[in-house]
Amino acid sequence: MLSDPKKRKEYDSAGFAGVAGFSPEDLFGGINFGDIFGGLNFDFGGGLFNSAFGRRRRGPGRGSNLEIELTIPLERVARGGEERLRVPRLQVCTVCKGSGAKPGTQPRTCNACNGTGRQTRSRREDKGGVLVQQVSTCPACRGRGRVIDQYCPECSGSGEVEREETLTVNIPIGVEEGMALRIPGRGMPSPDKGGHPGDLFVVVRTAADPRFERAGADLWHEDLIQDADAALGTTLTVPTLEKPAKVNVPPGTQPNAVLRLRGKGLPEFGGARRGDLYLRVIVEVPQQLNAEERGLYERLRGLQRKPRNPSADRK
Repeated sequence: MLSDPKKRKEYDSAGFAGVAGFSPEDLFGGINFGDIFGGLNFDFGGGLFNSAFGRRRRGPGRGSNLEIELTIPLERVARGGEERLRVPRLQVCTVCKGSGAKPGTQPRTCNACNGTGRQTRSRREDKGGVLVQQVSTCPACRGRGRVIDQYCPECSGSGEVEREETLTVNIPIGVEEGMALRIPGRGMPSPDKGGHPGDLFVVVRTAADPRFERAGADLWHEDLIQDADAALGTTLTVPTLEKPAKVNVPPGTQPNAVLRLRGKGLPEFGGARRGDLYLRVIVEVPQQLNAEERGLYERLRGLQRKPRNPSADRK
């Protein structure tokens, strides 16, 4: 309104009274509110006027979306494939076919609201002769527009029952932690007759694995070695997702040192690269020593305290 010179002038001189003769389309026509408020999760699917000026969207409403978590092992992340999932969801009651009424009976139209589900109260203000209407949910039928005298014994009048449905979910290779897989039409049923159900979103979680810790496409593994092996070097057999791998621990390895096994992690989602397997080396120091071990450690300590002769080391 303010972008139009004529409308702005009339508004500046007389306020809202100056634009009282304009329709909503006159005031807001040509303004793309979807562009202005895009990204703020406002739904402009039915037009701004439908929501701002009380106009209902045509057609039955869509059911709500449903979200459920699915926990899979690392092997499924690496290879992909099918997983079976049990989903509890509301379905139309087969006994009453969604009417909520006992078989052999039918719901009747609510007399209090004439089937609209709403009650309207009108009053006229003394000043200006303005007609004010207050619309509220009908208390007799609770907004349904119909009254059920005898409830269906299966669904207790709701017209829906909860049943467990088994679905097969296709897990893509390298699926990321927390990724949501969409299954169309497997959400909640529409609240309106003939409406489409919502969608099911399966949130994928990685199952805990005693061998590895996942970090994206990389895997981490810890292995324990003795202090003598850290000093002299050793060979470890490390688990991977395929088969165990031999890893050479070099002499002089320090506590918490990390060794990398290239390409032994998980495949990246949507890419050809494969992550790495990182081996963290934990050095164990013995807490109890027998007499022979103590003697050897004492001798070692004595050797370590002697000053070194670089020329002798070169010889």
